[in-house]
Amino acid sequence: MAKHTPHFLKLVEEAKNEIAECSVHDVKRKLDSGEPFHLIDVREESEFAGVRIPGAVHLGKGVIERDIEEMIPQTDAEIVLFCGGGYRSALAARNLQQMGYPNVFSMEGGLRDWREQGYVVEET
Repeated sequence: MAKHTPHFLKLVEEAKNEIAECSVHDVKRKLDSGEPFHLIDVREESEFAGVRIPGAVHLGKGVIERDIEEMIPQTDAEIVLFCGGGYRSALAARNLQQMGYPNVFSMEGGLRDWREQGYVVEET
C-alpha cells in the first residue's frame, strides 16, 4: 500500500468534505440490479490493464477532466469513480462536480475494499 504524504492526505480530506461517496456494497448492489450508471476507473492505464471491476471503463485521473464531456455528455448522469483506495477518485470527483456533474460519487475504499469483500474482479 502506498504511503501518502500529509499534504496529499489534507487535499483528499478537503475533497471528501465537498463530494458524495458511496460504499463498495452500494456499487455492487447497483451492478447486480442493472441500475443504469457509469462506473469509471480513474487509476493509471497499467493498473486497469492488470485488474479491474467487471463493467468498469477506464478514464484515468490525468485525463478525466479533458475527456469526460465526450464520454458522458449528459451532465446529470450518475457517475461512480473509483481508484485503488478512494483517494484519487475523491479528487477526480471534486473536479467533475466543479465542472457541472452533480451526480458524481467516489467509491470509498476503492478496488482494495472491493477485493476485500470478495467481489469479482477481472485479471489479465
